[in-house]
Amino acid sequence: MTSASKTRNMIEGFVKDGSFKWLLKNRSPFHEEFEEMKLSPSADRNWIHELSPVANIVVRRCSKILEIPTGQLQENFNGEAPDAIKDPSRYARNFLEYSCFRALSVSTQMNGYMEDKKFRRLTFDMMLAWELPDAASHPSMDIDEDASVGIEAFSRIAPAVPIIANVIISDYIFEFLTASTGGRLLFSTFDKYLSGLERAVRKLKSQSESSLLSSQRSGRGERVLELDGTVTTQPVLQHVGISTWPGRLTLTDHAMYFEALRVVSYDKPTVYDLADDLKQFVKPELTGPWGTRLFDKAFLYKSVSLSEAIVMELPELKGHTRRDYWLAIIREILYAHRFIRKFQITGIEKDETLLKTVFGILRVQALKDMSSSSIPLSFEAGLMFNVCDQLPGGDRILETIADMSICRDDVKSSEKGMYSISASTMASSLGFVFGTSCNVVNEAGGITVGDVCVGELTPLEKAVKESRSTYKMVANAQATVDGVKVEGLDTNLAVMKELLFPVTELGNHLVKLYYWEDPVKSLQFCLVLTYVLYRGWFCYVFAMLLLLVALFIMITRYSSRGRPVDEFKVIAPPPMNTMEQLLAVQNAISQAEELIQDGNVLLLKLRGLLLSIFPQASDRFAIALVMMAIVLAFVPMQFVILLVVLEEFTKYSPLRSSSTERLERRFREWWFSIPAAPVVLEKLKEDKKKK
Repeated sequence: MTSASKTRNMIEGFVKDGSFKWLLKNRSPFHEEFEEMKLSPSADRNWIHELSPVANIVVRRCSKILEIPTGQLQENFNGEAPDAIKDPSRYARNFLEYSCFRALSVSTQMNGYMEDKKFRRLTFDMMLAWELPDAASHPSMDIDEDASVGIEAFSRIAPAVPIIANVIISDYIFEFLTASTGGRLLFSTFDKYLSGLERAVRKLKSQSESSLLSSQRSGRGERVLELDGTVTTQPVLQHVGISTWPGRLTLTDHAMYFEALRVVSYDKPTVYDLADDLKQFVKPELTGPWGTRLFDKAFLYKSVSLSEAIVMELPELKGHTRRDYWLAIIREILYAHRFIRKFQITGIEKDETLLKTVFGILRVQALKDMSSSSIPLSFEAGLMFNVCDQLPGGDRILETIADMSICRDDVKSSEKGMYSISASTMASSLGFVFGTSCNVVNEAGGITVGDVCVGELTPLEKAVKESRSTYKMVANAQATVDGVKVEGLDTNLAVMKELLFPVTELGNHLVKLYYWEDPVKSLQFCLVLTYVLYRGWFCYVFAMLLLLVALFIMITRYSSRGRPVDEFKVIAPPPMNTMEQLLAVQNAISQAEELIQDGNVLLLKLRGLLLSIFPQASDRFAIALVMMAIVLAFVPMQFVILLVVLEEFTKYSPLRSSSTERLERRFREWWFSIPAAPVVLEKLKEDKKKK
């Protein structure tokens, strides 16, 4: 009785001091629950002292959905959870997560739950309670009716319903939804997002249940995910070679179909497979009249099954949003099947992967309806396989997903309540199933474990967190790279010249030693280099240089700790007008052309030597090759290298300079006497047939 009166006095105290005044307003989401708890004779049993008032009300809702008393729910948690999860410092939040995951797993089994306003409000209130879980730090209920939630609460609760969010892309969904509200999610925005999801699900069901491409889709049980080109104001144009056809573009979870539009009907669909390993790739492409590349509104598809690539153009008046959207969802299907093939995912796990892919496309469709010019949507950032392809460490995320799909079978039945629901388990409640094995998911056990676990991070969450932290480092580094980029050929050359100044100075010193400008230093260098090569110490010398560089880095790091990095100063060259820039470009092109010509002459002369076009030169060349072969065959390589170095380094010494000059002159005369192999340029003649 003492505990019951204490609980009742606590609730009455909240009312008297105004802590529950936000509940008593009109349209308060907790008003009815509070009245029931206040008047219920079992208030003492339904109130958990470790939880905050808002968490108590949310847990009470969960117990109603589960059809068990709140006390029984707490006993189940105490029996299933490990001791680390029941630590007093984290007990309130972990028990709240357990109750939410259990309730959501039951709620999502009911047909049409996405349309239920109570389900939407419950999901949002779970996030509110997650931020205010324990009674010690949050004893009051002073929460506004327009309360908002943060990214941590969203990232823990939303992925528990796989269609609402995913562990990999939940952060981006939250950032998009809160772009105009300062990083806090309002219920009105969340409700609008779920409404968009519900419309996307209805659209998917209607398209997949229609007779569209039924004969082609029936073999693999394909579902129609997107359809475009049915409206005359938004056509889809297929370019193959020089021919162009308007038509209807359809995307399923296995392939892409295009039906060319004839006079009154569509032609037989052409299949562009995305599931089989055909070395497919999809990329943005430019199109224009008569083969010009002017408009950035198309994508290119190429595979080994096609003789030439096909280009799909999605015209629009402004921008290329249609193309970007189609490119992203096509790549998502393509990457998903690559993941399935790479890790040999089969059976229910394969259906789970495809379901996650479909859910990602549905989420993007819902977000696309909410996007605007002020809040643009990045389609790739909302699709998990696109994100894994772009994030640093994305391959480790995919490996973790594959490992988790295998390890799910090892989860004990008593521990499954500690996890969120899986995508395949909730698929039937949305009114559709995928694949051949989803019909028996619940009967055979299936994948009943999701990607979120009560009280701790799953391996997937850890991999995503590590990858995102690495991405932030890469983004910061890239920002510095973008900041130091300068425009203008002369300016970039000036920067490069200053950066390479130590290297050029070292090169100048080596050139002086090579040409014996200071005979004493050159002789010393030659003796040291010869001794190092003779003793075979070159690898040790190179290792010592690397150690010296590492030592220099460490000394610089500790000596400059706490001080700002000195900026690299470059004297800017005088500005060049347009004519000077054109002349500089022309000179650079001329020099590049001369280098290419010299390279072609060298190759043609070598071809002439090999084909004996000039027999005398070819004979000398063959004799030289034979002598080199004999030396390489019978003389140890160490001595060969030593002889080559001595020959090259001493040929400009005072004793050999005159003989070297004569030998170089004779070699040039011999080289210039070699004719080049003949070349004939022929124009390729093709008869272009218009289709």
